[in-house]
Amino acid sequence: MRTPPTSDVDLFADDVVLDPYPVYAELRERGPVVHLPHNDVYALTRYDVVRDALADWESFSSASIAFNPMANEALTGTSLASDPPVHTRLRATLTENLSPRALRGLKAGIDAKADALVAGLVEKGSFEAIDALARAFPLEVVADLIGFTGHVRDNMLRWGQAAMQVLGPMNQRTAENFPVAGELYAWCSQVTAADLAEGSVGRGIFDAEARGAVPANTAGHIIHQYLGAGVDTTIAAIGNIVALFARHPDQLALVRADPALVPAAFNEVLRFWPPINAWGRRATRDVEVDGTLIPAGSQVAVLLGAGNRDPRHYDDPDSFLVARNPADHLSFGYGPHGCAGQGLARLEAHAVIEALSRRVERLVTAPEVRVPGNTTRSIEELPVLEVIPA
Repeated sequence: MRTPPTSDVDLFADDVVLDPYPVYAELRERGPVVHLPHNDVYALTRYDVVRDALADWESFSSASIAFNPMANEALTGTSLASDPPVHTRLRATLTENLSPRALRGLKAGIDAKADALVAGLVEKGSFEAIDALARAFPLEVVADLIGFTGHVRDNMLRWGQAAMQVLGPMNQRTAENFPVAGELYAWCSQVTAADLAEGSVGRGIFDAEARGAVPANTAGHIIHQYLGAGVDTTIAAIGNIVALFARHPDQLALVRADPALVPAAFNEVLRFWPPINAWGRRATRDVEVDGTLIPAGSQVAVLLGAGNRDPRHYDDPDSFLVARNPADHLSFGYGPHGCAGQGLARLEAHAVIEALSRRVERLVTAPEVRVPGNTTRSIEELPVLEVIPA
């Protein structure tokens, strides 16, 4: 086995997190595994090795999904940061309320919310797409689903963003966000069924704990994941939908002409601009990847965004093409840790794409504004200057 090539890239440098794709292209060409001494990680760069690693939980453990030990310690005991068989049991409760059957009952309400929101914005003629749509819509959907009320509802955005920022290395962004993420951890460790609206999924999780379906004292952990893992990423995805359709009116026209393309369009949004580009794993033993050695105990950076643009797997990967339908994209992960909330994310995103394609012929936007983030790559501001209605 040979040692992997190295690169002096800092995966978390501002310019890299703002636009990682040129760096990813360079790393992919160096090899399927590249050692990055600056981050003390082994980066997986190509589609096949990323997918294989996500499937192989015995070699690549989720006990180290973050790139700093404090966050990994805080996440101990959650389904995000555990491996089977513990993970299997914890995840069953998380997904019970996110199964296709459970979500079918939510579809009509989510579709109606998206349509009303988009209709109102189209009527205004100009709006700030991130605040008015990308944030407003998922925050309302998740708050209603889990049963958040009062100050929790008001803090969901701050808490969700911080929960993602603290997964980075111990840089300034991580340090600044630990106190805010701590507010979320503290609330989740004290939350009771009575704090959540009657009939909500949140209440249902406490009911499952009471009947022994999940281990005692884990209901708060599970609710933490709905908020910590589900909100910031969905906001990013919906912001990306608006920006990409504004930038590619020909692709919006294809969806307008054929509404059956909605799921394919969302798959392509996720492949082209994943909400999360890099995720952590820990090598449990010496692992051989394409003849290259990753030593036992190493921190691994699984570059989902690099895999999604791998020309070995996708033709013309740097083009945004809604008819491509890359259903095998890596943005929801793969294997036992495939995103538990992806069904809900799809419901929300499909509702937004349907509403936009039904009501909008073209969007004229100012350039999107991004701020550097450790984990979620999202748009901070996207002014829609003009809507040409359908």
